Amino acid sequence: MRVVVDLTRCQGYAQCVFLAPDVFRLHGEESLLYTPAVADDQLDRVRQAVAACPVQAILLGDEVSTGGR
Repeated sequence: MRVVVDLTRCQGYAQCVFLAPDVFRLHGEESLLYTPAVADDQLDRVRQAVAACPVQAILLGDEVSTGGR
């Protein structure tokens, strides 16, 4: 499964980092880094991170290929 973060929309709340630390991480105080290819064993955590993002900056799976929600 693929994940993409719209970094222009991301405000650095870091909810995704706490929910899926193997996929999302902070570099410094505000720079978000992430792994675009999500392993199957991380999907539940990533789905929780997508739902928790207050600015809806994370796209997962089919949303990535269609470019929208």
